[in-house]
Amino acid sequence: MTVAVRFAPSPTGTLHVGSVRTALIVWLCARKNKGNFMLRIDDTDLVRSKEENVDDIMAGLKWLGLTWDSFARQRDRSEDYDRAIQKLKDNGRLYPCYETEDELGLKRKALLSQGKPPIYDRAALDLTDAQKKQFEAEGRRPHWRFKLEHKPIIWQDLVRGHVEFHGKDMTDPVLIREDGRPLYHICSVIDDIDFGITHIVRGEDHVSNTASHVQMFEALGATPPQFAHVTLLGDMEGKKLSKRKGSFSVSSLRDEVGIEPLALISLMSRIGTSDPIEPLSSTQDAIDSFDFAKFSRNLPKFDEEELYRLNAKILHRMEFAQVKERLAALGMTDVDEAFWLAVRPNLELLADIKDWWQVAKGPVTPVIEDAEFAKIAADLLPEGPWDNKTWEQWVGAIKAKTDRKGKALFMPLRLSITGQEHGPELGVLLPLIGRQRVLERLKSAA
Repeated sequence: MTVAVRFAPSPTGTLHVGSVRTALIVWLCARKNKGNFMLRIDDTDLVRSKEENVDDIMAGLKWLGLTWDSFARQRDRSEDYDRAIQKLKDNGRLYPCYETEDELGLKRKALLSQGKPPIYDRAALDLTDAQKKQFEAEGRRPHWRFKLEHKPIIWQDLVRGHVEFHGKDMTDPVLIREDGRPLYHICSVIDDIDFGITHIVRGEDHVSNTASHVQMFEALGATPPQFAHVTLLGDMEGKKLSKRKGSFSVSSLRDEVGIEPLALISLMSRIGTSDPIEPLSSTQDAIDSFDFAKFSRNLPKFDEEELYRLNAKILHRMEFAQVKERLAALGMTDVDEAFWLAVRPNLELLADIKDWWQVAKGPVTPVIEDAEFAKIAADLLPEGPWDNKTWEQWVGAIKAKTDRKGKALFMPLRLSITGQEHGPELGVLLPLIGRQRVLERLKSAA
């Protein structure tokens, strides 16, 4: 059997890190099993679906390298839905209901007040043809419910293990609105059948939906696929991340923050699993280690600081050839390999290199607390040309002259040369700054 999976976002918002985690898990499942990864845009909600969100989703997936093998949009498949829906109507599994929202609300309220679950009472099944005509003469249009069979619904979930529901404990779900538009549930099942989806991977908030979907597959003459319900993503306070609040959109992490795609993949492929969270060398590492058996049912917490740490570690091992064109796009055309290697260990984001270029090439504001010490350091400054031994030579001369050592020696020099308390090793940075700039900064105390 060829594994076929799909990532099926609704374009009602931008791509969010929680959705990225699901997309990545689905994609890894396909690649690990040499299967087919489909991107399916679930845009049956014509009012809330936005084309700019479709563009955002596709751009975000491409940026992460999550390429798809096939593509579909639900808005293009209305005829396919009509045929399958008519089949369900013909075999009595879809039935029309004429209750208004207010009437349904009163029924739910009455059941809850009695301590009973708000399960639809199937009153519509007892309507005569005359009653239905009367309702329609009054201007009512039916919504259509799927008639669940009152039997156990059981599957072996790839993450949750044994899952069991019973049809009698569930309410018949509405699949067709009063205006005739089909809802997500039935469209999704029809798509999964038509596209031969073998594994459905989605968030655990869909578990109860899956129970009714299983019977929809069967009612349409199909064998349900395998299911894997992964935990949703939480924030550091243990609350679920909400894409509706715009939390951590991929476009923001990419364009405004400057996160490396591999950093996000490193975090999202391991978070919520038994594998350690560490910077990956490539996406292939994530593919090789992927296994549903490693996923926990505990709520994984998305730590933004951890993402930054991973990002820094990934940058620290990048070669100059990997970033040269990107640096040019940042306007850093003068950066050469020597400068990159010097400042690379101090970068958290690629754009941080601008700050160290400023430190090296100036102007900067030196911090000089001891003008006399700065004068001695300036007088002892070695002549050129400078190399990686210049710093050691210079510091040795200053130490012999002032008897200073340790932090009392090094920190005033760092502050006067860079204006910063931390940064690249001065032995490496000094030749990049050059003798003239160092001398000017030391003499600025005067």
